[in-house]
Amino acid sequence: MSDDVLLRERHGAVALLRLNLPARLNPLTLALQQALRDALAELREDRTVRALLLTGSGKAFCVGADLASMSPPEHGSLGQQTADTMHALSNRLIEDLRSLPFPVLSAVNGACAGAGVGLALAADVVLAARSAYFYLPFMPRLGIVPDLGTTWFLERSVGRARAVALSLLGERLGAEQAAQWGLVWRCVDDADLPAQALALAQRLAVLPAHAAPEVRAVFEQAGRQTLPEQLRSEAERQRELIDRPAFAEGVRAFLGKREPVFAPR
Repeated sequence: MSDDVLLRERHGAVALLRLNLPARLNPLTLALQQALRDALAELREDRTVRALLLTGSGKAFCVGADLASMSPPEHGSLGQQTADTMHALSNRLIEDLRSLPFPVLSAVNGACAGAGVGLALAADVVLAARSAYFYLPFMPRLGIVPDLGTTWFLERSVGRARAVALSLLGERLGAEQAAQWGLVWRCVDDADLPAQALALAQRLAVLPAHAAPEVRAVFEQAGRQTLPEQLRSEAERQRELIDRPAFAEGVRAFLGKREPVFAPR
């Protein structure tokens, strides 16, 4: 992994990954994408990690594709080359994030544009600095569709009308309005973002070990099932989860008027 493009920190059970190309506002270079994938693979196997905090260095979270480095290959088309890279690397990065066995928090510290929006929204919880904004230049500036899962995450967060309008008009969505629309958990003052993001990640780190995969799965099901189907799905998950040690510990803690202490993953 290239340490110059991705910085790592540990804060107890919280792993922190910081995109580190601040002079260029943290574009998703091939090296950065591979560094992220490598880091996520290592964190997945580290059973002492119970939450991930993802943020950017400098004034931006991530401005998306590294357009400056894109050029047609000697053989074939730029479009084919880009699609191949997305299938082999970029899309797998998003899938890696969504399949981590622990919660992921993205702290959007500034500009979040293009494919950077998909990267930020792939987290389970999104916290944004008050000066941050989300920007989709894909269609109005480049004639292409939003990618890296942006269309999937955006519609589920703000609804189709707003998702389509943001994609077509290319208007910047400020952090406060993003919070009002439900795109992010909340926005906080810029100076408070690092401390509040870490505190929130530490709260996520003490959840039951299976919390993130279970919650992701049940809400993804809800988006494609009827109400009776979803009711059945919820009952089937409770059938298994209530027999796990986490539920027993939660009940003991409730009856004992204390905070539950869940086993590590």
